[in-house]
Amino acid sequence: MGLSETVPTGGAPATAGAVLAVDLDAVVGNWRTLRTHAHRAGPTVECGAVVKADGYGLGAGPVAQALARAGCRTFFVADLEEAASLRATLPEDVRVLLLHGPAMGAERELAAHNLTPVLNTPDDIARWRATAMALGRPLPAMIHIDTGMNRLGLTASDADRLADDPALLTGLELQGWMSHLASADVAGDGMATEQDSRFRAHLARLPRAPASLAASSGIFREDRLLHNLVRPGAALYGVNPTPEAPNPMAPVVRLLGRVLQVREVPAGAAVGYGATYRTAAPARLATIAVGYADGYFRALGSSGHVTIAGARAPVVGRISMDLLTVDATRVPAQALVPGVFAELIGPDRPLDDVAADAGTIAYEILTGLGRRFCRVYQGA
Repeated sequence: MGLSETVPTGGAPATAGAVLAVDLDAVVGNWRTLRTHAHRAGPTVECGAVVKADGYGLGAGPVAQALARAGCRTFFVADLEEAASLRATLPEDVRVLLLHGPAMGAERELAAHNLTPVLNTPDDIARWRATAMALGRPLPAMIHIDTGMNRLGLTASDADRLADDPALLTGLELQGWMSHLASADVAGDGMATEQDSRFRAHLARLPRAPASLAASSGIFREDRLLHNLVRPGAALYGVNPTPEAPNPMAPVVRLLGRVLQVREVPAGAAVGYGATYRTAAPARLATIAVGYADGYFRALGSSGHVTIAGARAPVVGRISMDLLTVDATRVPAQALVPGVFAELIGPDRPLDDVAADAGTIAYEILTGLGRRFCRVYQGA
């Protein structure tokens, strides 16, 4: 059942102040769409999935399990804690990679969990190689080469040293080389091409292995960026990977907040902390059980809106820790009673639009969604 078809509160207790519905069928559908785009460069291009930050706030376990059932075999997380938790829920033939590499002193634990680190520094390589030798077996690894982000990855001189002395990789089961694009979400930006050229120059000198460069937005850019493995993240969860064009991804998230109280107020009535908003005319106000502690940004107090029964209701006054207030004057009176749900994110209130109103990006909205929501998983 799609997110736009019904209010998805099945399984949520009547006491739930807010419901976060996650459409796992939409996640899987988005992965298949991304895989199809990646196959422009050939049917053997693999489409992995980035499920770090607890699946961008939506639940790494349910998301990854649904994708694994659909055929995804490579997952990326940030650190050991995320990876070990995820590893226990997935089939043995699935790879789980740590983007932050092996934490110092945790190498044997990482190996024991059958995890694959992304090696970002010469020290990472040396420590992982030493662990392989101590265990008496090759250990899998992917190696990250920085091509312009100046964040993680081997420097150009580090990569040159590996090219000059491949023995530094002895004992490693090299599963691939990767880099990361800095501005693939900007259409026509030349930096992606520059980074790809640098990446290819390194690959020409290094031991042969699969290559990975494109994440969500890169999948929709030049075919040459696709290489052998793509790593979509935000696009899986419905974030638009092509901001200059209509969103090719299906919506995944619907956030509903319960209306706690409805009141009629005269013109000139103050609303919320600081009395920063006063009604210009008589109004009907609704107070909703979601606030900035739930990840509904305080910045939306001056620019956000919700929908109730399909009618737009602007947020008025400051957003509180647990509550927000909307001007629901345009909502049909029969539809506005305590207990009904307002849509804060969903088909009538797209995630990217909420982020724009808050002056941020959809990634931050997703990963900031609070733990107090009753989470409901649909499909898959």
